[in-house]
Amino acid sequence: MNDNQNGKVRVLVADDHEMILEMIELFLSQTGDFEVWTARSLKDAIEQIKKNGPFDIVLLDFVMPGMKGVAGLKTAIQSNGGKPVGIITGSPSGRNVTDIVNAGAAGIVLKTTPMRTLANALRFMAAGELYLPRQITIDREQEVDDANALLSKKESQVLSHLVEGMSNREIGEALQLAEPTIKMHVRSICGKLEAKNRTQAVLRAKELGLY
Repeated sequence: MNDNQNGKVRVLVADDHEMILEMIELFLSQTGDFEVWTARSLKDAIEQIKKNGPFDIVLLDFVMPGMKGVAGLKTAIQSNGGKPVGIITGSPSGRNVTDIVNAGAAGIVLKTTPMRTLANALRFMAAGELYLPRQITIDREQEVDDANALLSKKESQVLSHLVEGMSNREIGEALQLAEPTIKMHVRSICGKLEAKNRTQAVLRAKELGLY
């Protein structure tokens, strides 16, 4: 899990909230099996990685200075030599969770997580596993259920053809419906999935696991 001769997990925690950072540093330092470094911005974190890394696990605040969403996460992963980099955040949207995981994060830790659970999550991620708290898993499942409930049976059929890249005319022929009716269903799908056009609707549907 780490190259330390003393067997401790080398962890870098980056967060621009001073109190959160100090609480995490204090707790982890007292557990006995962590060596802790801290940073207050992405730039600071990258400098720490270059100077003292790579770390067994890096934990980044998702909204601290310099992050710019998953762009900062990818930069940190590259800087840390491919070793695990996780995200700590408040209440991420389903879209953010998907983007974070797809970008290669080792996991997501909520800021409401008890310190003992945080320590276990860091050990888990440092061991090469993906950590997602149960609440995030439940929220994602609920979001998919809600999206499924939003679309009617006919809209779901139209969506399945949109995924295949079919035009309104082709979908109409496949479902034996008039083209204006297909346009109406596409417009409804876009509205329900909060998409500006059919392409965004397909992307949103994929994100929600609808196909």
